[in-house]
Amino acid sequence: MIRLGVSALGLLLSLPASLAAQAALAPPGPAGPPPTLAEVRAAMGIPSRGDLRGQLDTVGFASTAGQMARVWELAGSPPAPDALGTPPPPGVAGVIAPHDDYLYAGRVARQALSLVTARTVVLVGVFHKYRRFGERERLVFDPYRAWRAPDGEIAVSALREELLAALPPGAFVQDAAMHDAEHSLEALAYWLRHQRPDLEIVPILVPAASFPQLETLAAELGGALAAAMERRGWRLGRDIAIAISADAVHYGDDFGHSPFGPGGIETYRQAVDRDLALLRGPLTGPVTATAARELFAEFVVPDDPDRYRLTWCGRFSIPLGMLLLAETARALGLPPLESRPLAYATSVGQPELPVRDLGLGATAPANLFHFVGQPGVAFVVPAAPQM
Repeated sequence: MIRLGVSALGLLLSLPASLAAQAALAPPGPAGPPPTLAEVRAAMGIPSRGDLRGQLDTVGFASTAGQMARVWELAGSPPAPDALGTPPPPGVAGVIAPHDDYLYAGRVARQALSLVTARTVVLVGVFHKYRRFGERERLVFDPYRAWRAPDGEIAVSALREELLAALPPGAFVQDAAMHDAEHSLEALAYWLRHQRPDLEIVPILVPAASFPQLETLAAELGGALAAAMERRGWRLGRDIAIAISADAVHYGDDFGHSPFGPGGIETYRQAVDRDLALLRGPLTGPVTATAARELFAEFVVPDDPDRYRLTWCGRFSIPLGMLLLAETARALGLPPLESRPLAYATSVGQPELPVRDLGLGATAPANLFHFVGQPGVAFVVPAAPQM
């Protein structure tokens, strides 16, 4: 079902583009030096200090305990996002959840992330500004002791150092400025911290890479992760989970993506149908390299990953996350995981969460000429067959 909330109709003809969105989706610009740490922190809503990572986006995401509590409460109230299947029990191995503004994406984010009950979560995120930093073909880890959250700190797990020690040097970089410049992980981390105060995280950003390189990185990281889990006696889903940050289609001329026309209700329907086809296609069923490769080829030109085919804001995080889940399960001797789509919404398909009076807002307009899709997916360990 396609819903159009009051806020969507009111903004129907509001067409100013989001500068952040344009920057995220723009083609490569002129070569130049990457931003300095000081420049990046000057743009943060709450700058990082010392060994504590701050908060980049204090407009779209909660930044106080009161805001987070209210967002959590309202995100569980009607109307629910469009259901794509029966949710599995809590304790899933992994999820895909959106990083769009909370007032747009809150309902889908809560539905997906509330299924994660593990204390330790590996966060796999979009690196929107990888071009600006000239970063490609390797994973980006943070150097922080903890991350600030609206209702308390989030410890970075000691697992991070164990993984870094096991990875070959060319597989990763550890960089504060790159993580400070990115909002895709803080969006998920705050939900997880709110529901589990003792949460520990391992934040990872995924810049552009070829599919063979994503396979290599996932094999190396998945092997290291499985070995660390076995040393600790951890189980996938019970003790550790993987949360992938991704938004679905970014539609509009200002995004450089309007294959069904500039906008309007029929354009909207076609864009939503295409998103749903991916959720019900390669994002349903066994989590395999074949499914990840199919998605990669839908998102980008395989021989030139910098070029979008479909503007999902997760073109590298989703394939890498799926490959990581598959490799970790394989190394642990588990059967292939199952991907189950949970929910879908868009920034115009439902009423906003009523949180503007609390100081939360939107970082981009939402209308039938400029909208973003929000996917919710769970990854589960199949139940053992009954004997």
